[in-house]
Amino acid sequence: MSETLILAAILIPVLVVSIVFHEVAHGWMALMLGDTTAQERKRLTLNPVRHVDPLGTLVVPGTLALVGGPVFGWAKPVPVNKWRLNNPRFGMMAVAAAGPATNIVLALVAAVALGLVARGLTVPPTGALEWLILGLNYAVMVNLFLALFNMLPIPPFDGSHILEGVLPRRWAAAYDKLRPLGMLLFVALIAVTWLFPDSGVIERVVLPPVEWLRGHLMQLALAIAGG
Repeated sequence: MSETLILAAILIPVLVVSIVFHEVAHGWMALMLGDTTAQERKRLTLNPVRHVDPLGTLVVPGTLALVGGPVFGWAKPVPVNKWRLNNPRFGMMAVAAAGPATNIVLALVAAVALGLVARGLTVPPTGALEWLILGLNYAVMVNLFLALFNMLPIPPFDGSHILEGVLPRRWAAAYDKLRPLGMLLFVALIAVTWLFPDSGVIERVVLPPVEWLRGHLMQLALAIAGG
């Protein structure tokens, strides 16, 4: 098995788990705030079958991994009815923030696990241990990337719902009308990233804060490992 296929074999499961937790977090937050839509449609489960979008969860990230581009993807959105929330304006902000926040927590957990696994190592890891350490490293990176990528204020990303919630109501109503254009921009972003993986469109915006957070989490992992 080539290194590229090994990379894809590690990255895609990490991405699937990260995306599933992200989507379920949206649903649970909505349930806590009064909207039972996701629960009624049986989407409050960690079973990936109920969340996987064949294109966004498998084809796009798999292809990007193989061509060396930035690996990202998406799942079927968990349904949320803002008008069933106790406070629709605040509720949509909280529901949107729950997904990225969960990814940040997963990155923290992966960093702690990485430190524990590496604790006491005096020689470079080999075999299954090497794969595990590589997978945990990717879990940190993938979850941080998903969190910050989804915070972009472009519909339908989570950041757009948060921005809409903090804007004055008149501006928020106008911003909400731009959502169809946001989807077109999202499609264009995917196309550019897919066709020109070396263009750096996403990396220049999202990667600097991702690397900054990753640096701090790696310092935590090293401290736990005793390095």
